[in-house]
Amino acid sequence: MLRADLIVQEMSRNVFDKLTSLLTDLERAGISYDLAHNRDEAITVNVAVPGERWEVEFLDDGSVEVERFVSNGEISGDEMLSQLFARYAGSADQEMESSEDIEVVSAA
Repeated sequence: MLRADLIVQEMSRNVFDKLTSLLTDLERAGISYDLAHNRDEAITVNVAVPGERWEVEFLDDGSVEVERFVSNGEISGDEMLSQLFARYAGSADQEMESSEDIEVVSAA
C-alpha cells in the first residue's frame, strides 16, 4: 500500500472515531440528534437543544466543522410558513442569507 493511501486511511479512521465518539457522548447526555448526508464529502450530525440547533459535519479529509444556530426567542404563528416558501421554493441552489445568529467554528 502506498504511503498516501495509508495517510488517507488513517484520516478516515480518525474522523470516524470522532463521529462515533460524539454520537456516544450525545446519547449518554440524552441530547437529541439525527444524521444527514447533505454533502458528498461529509456526514452531518444535526443536534437539537432548546433554543439552538447545531450542525456538526465530519468531512472525508478528517476535519470537523461546527455551525450553531441560536434562536432569538421570538415565536411566530403559521403565517410565517408563507415566507419559507416565498424565499426558498424552487431554489434549492440558493444560498442562505447571512445572519448574525450563526457562529461557525472549525475543530480539526
